[in-house]
Amino acid sequence: MAAQRTYALVVGAKEERINLRVDGETKRLLESASEVAGDTVSSFVLGAATTAARELLADRTGFRLDEEQWRAFDTALSREPRDVPGLAELMRTPTLLDENP
Repeated sequence: MAAQRTYALVVGAKEERINLRVDGETKRLLESASEVAGDTVSSFVLGAATTAARELLADRTGFRLDEEQWRAFDTALSREPRDVPGLAELMRTPTLLDENP
């Protein structure tokens, strides 16, 4: 079993800590990537994690619409779904991002 390392990430006004345990291979990967980015491992990991968290939560944030915009939005949501030529086939086609294309 590979030795694990602990990293402390400092967030916000540097009042809070997040500790991560990683194996040697992951540590080397993060060190290499942070070096290429010209950043520390902590800043690199924090930046990547923050970006991923924002992207993951983006569709759950609120937005405001005036009454006319809301009606247009509600009308669009109420429309019957339609077939988009080729979309079903596209969604079934494996991509480079799939584990086992």
